[in-house]
Amino acid sequence: MKFYSTNNKALRVSFKEAVFNSLPADKGLYMPEVIPQLDPYFIKNIQQYSIQEIAFRIAQTFIEDDIPSDALKNIIEDAISFNAPVKFLSADTGVLELFHGPSYAFKDFGARFMSRVMAYFSTSDDALLDVLVATSGDTGGAVASGFLGVEGTRVTILYPKGKVSEIQELQLTTNGRNIRAIEVDGTFDDCQALVKRAFNDQELNGCLRLTSANSINIARLIPQTFYYFYAYAQLKAQGIDRVVFTVPSGNFGNIGAGLLAYKMGLPVEQFVAATNANDTVPRFLRNGLYEPKPSIQTLANAMDVGDPSNWVRIRDLFENNLENLNRMITSYSYTDKQTKAAMEQLHHTYHYIACPHTAIAWLGSQAYRGEHPGSYGSIFLSTAHPCKFPDAILEEVFKKIKLPEGVEQLQHKTKDVVVLPAEFDAFKNYLIANK
Repeated sequence: MKFYSTNNKALRVSFKEAVFNSLPADKGLYMPEVIPQLDPYFIKNIQQYSIQEIAFRIAQTFIEDDIPSDALKNIIEDAISFNAPVKFLSADTGVLELFHGPSYAFKDFGARFMSRVMAYFSTSDDALLDVLVATSGDTGGAVASGFLGVEGTRVTILYPKGKVSEIQELQLTTNGRNIRAIEVDGTFDDCQALVKRAFNDQELNGCLRLTSANSINIARLIPQTFYYFYAYAQLKAQGIDRVVFTVPSGNFGNIGAGLLAYKMGLPVEQFVAATNANDTVPRFLRNGLYEPKPSIQTLANAMDVGDPSNWVRIRDLFENNLENLNRMITSYSYTDKQTKAAMEQLHHTYHYIACPHTAIAWLGSQAYRGEHPGSYGSIFLSTAHPCKFPDAILEEVFKKIKLPEGVEQLQHKTKDVVVLPAEFDAFKNYLIANK
């Protein structure tokens, strides 16, 4: 399988090159030259397969012979070593829990898969691979966990000052070894811009072997399709074969993976993109004007993105046809006040403790159900463990959360972080001085 840039469909590179180069020189994003179609028999009987078996079948259609089957199976068994259960709140509404991995966020799927693919392709003769990642909350923790101790790699995580939770910050700053953390005096969009600019700086690329671990990397996107198919398998096991997915959306990589799964043959009725106050995409779907704004800080910090990178991939999947986009994607945005009320209602009605991102997804699923009643399964995605958001959850409710063992250990570690302004020269100088 070859991959092209969204800015130049004539460009063709191998999977390995797309993974390591991450961002094409023309500043597009890599996409597969062909969207592989899964065997209808496999999808019809998907409830018979484990999440690892589903993941292998999907990954193989993209990677083909670039990684031999036995090696790919080993990568998946190692990377996807945790479950992604659908928990039903009612007969037709369920929450897909994606926080059962080591960093307690859905980013574990992409980060762990990508780190192991990079390790497979790397050789002892290769120069040190510098992995740059901007995070608005959970990406950095997942990447740190996925790459920690991986030989031949060094990870530099940029995060916005004062805009991640305490637990998220500890996950970024207490690893040591091959993981470095930079606190940027700015927003996530500033962090993302610094990373993107680094890839297009000739001097940096002349002295460092750079790649990205953000969702701009195709090796992050592919494994995120796995859990959409697995969620559908769990619905099928319950006798439900019609599904609407509601996805809390910030950088739009998560819902982009779902739409890619749909294009591969997953029978999805509709996708709902639920955002916080950063509503660039909902506004675009309403009026056809893509007008990014500076990101706004909210309770759902991992979604505080004013200019979502992966939207270009989604537009590419639909050939920039706004009518077709609107036919497949419905979008709503919510305030912090609405988010808090939703978290309280989920706990009061269903005894379910949700993080702010999950609550926003639930609000979107309820809004869509209200406008489109019918006999279908409504699945909303829970992208992070609620323990990461003590300041957003009522104290008496937070006390009911059983903290994962790893979270308790984090609180006894010492932070190691570099503070930089949101200026490219400062970031560039840091990378060169510490190469």
